[in-house]
Amino acid sequence: MEPFKHLKSKPVPLDIVNVDTDQIIPKQFLKLLGKTGYGKYLFYNWRYNKDGNVEPKFVINLPEFVGREILLTRENFGIGSSREHAVWALKDFGFKVILGISFADIFYNNCFKNGILAIILDKDIIDDIFISKINQDIEVDLLNQEIKICSDIHKFDIDSTLKYYLLEGIDEISTTLKYENLIRKYEHENKSLVMD
Repeated sequence: MEPFKHLKSKPVPLDIVNVDTDQIIPKQFLKLLGKTGYGKYLFYNWRYNKDGNVEPKFVINLPEFVGREILLTRENFGIGSSREHAVWALKDFGFKVILGISFADIFYNNCFKNGILAIILDKDIIDDIFISKINQDIEVDLLNQEIKICSDIHKFDIDSTLKYYLLEGIDEISTTLKYENLIRKYEHENKSLVMD
């Protein structure tokens, strides 16, 4: 993963509550090997009509939102099954930050494991962005745990371990591998314990 410290982008407003992981990435597209290539299937049933043609009015198909790296969401984003593919699709599409009122726990943690910063903000702040700040730059400062929109600065909470992972561009596995020599030493010195 690449380290994440700061991002400046306008948001893409997905004004839908209770978005589940099957809406984010439908089950028929979970066949790819690896974590890439899912972006073209993101929100597939909303982005395309029954004939497979682009749905021109769906928000991420609108030309003015192309290339934006912040997804603005409502309550209960990422509910449903625990498929990590949902996060892979969002990342592969180009989103690096998701702002929302609430997230499903597993989805929230999967974001951080894959280099996406999910930020929980009060409903009134999210409402204000939807109503009047869709075309304003949002500056996300992970180190200081704040977002800046125009002259407004909003602090956000984040678990210190998750923050560290994003700042360093690492996950649990790479963190564990830092201690590989100590783990091997322990296993060697305690072979009888490891074999039991």
